[in-house]
Amino acid sequence: MGNQDIVAIIPARGGSKGIPRKNLIDFCGKPLLAWSIIQAQMAPQIKNVYVTSDSDEILKCAEKYKAQGIKRPSDIADDTAASEAAIIHACEQIGDVSTIVFLQPTSPLRKPDDISKAIAIFEEGRFDSLFSSCELHDFLIWESDKAGMLNSVNYDYHHRTRRQDRKSQYVENGSIYIFKRDVLGKFHNRLGGKIGIYLMDFYQSFEIDHKDDIDLLSLLFQAKLKSKYSE
Repeated sequence: MGNQDIVAIIPARGGSKGIPRKNLIDFCGKPLLAWSIIQAQMAPQIKNVYVTSDSDEILKCAEKYKAQGIKRPSDIADDTAASEAAIIHACEQIGDVSTIVFLQPTSPLRKPDDISKAIAIFEEGRFDSLFSSCELHDFLIWESDKAGMLNSVNYDYHHRTRRQDRKSQYVENGSIYIFKRDVLGKFHNRLGGKIGIYLMDFYQSFEIDHKDDIDLLSLLFQAKLKSKYSE
């Protein structure tokens, strides 16, 4: 497909156990997948937008919204396949590309300029990879060990400090990933080398994994983002 600098790749499998045809459900007037395509197209640095899928129906939707489709082999399209495998396959079909913007269609709560701003930070910071995130404020996290005992993770409950005295902590929200092609080849991972972050609002970290998420994200999108997108 030629020599390109920055491209967006959106992985969208056809199968979904929790929500049938999840990537094609109606979300605020468009197929869910369409919003990630539109958002990628609004970033002037991105040369082309690609959708990788095992589903002909999804690829047809991608082409309707002027993205280029890449048919994904079935052996890297099941529940156990890592997204990195789909990205590597897509890159093999695309050809020469220096930087990849990886977007998950289940995270539609992006502002129109989020992707372009994230790319600018990636370039200005000379990062090898970058992930979108939100800062955690006053989240005290616990986990259970193999014996079922609870342990505090991000603070010591024996010595509880003031919120103002805690170090900044960030959650990887899964909305935007940017990485050099070399990082993917070297680490077989979307993150590696010098890693940067792009901060987003907390509400933008919600994603659609379950049916109940659809109503919540629809309300957020309608209230905070829909007016920012021209029809």
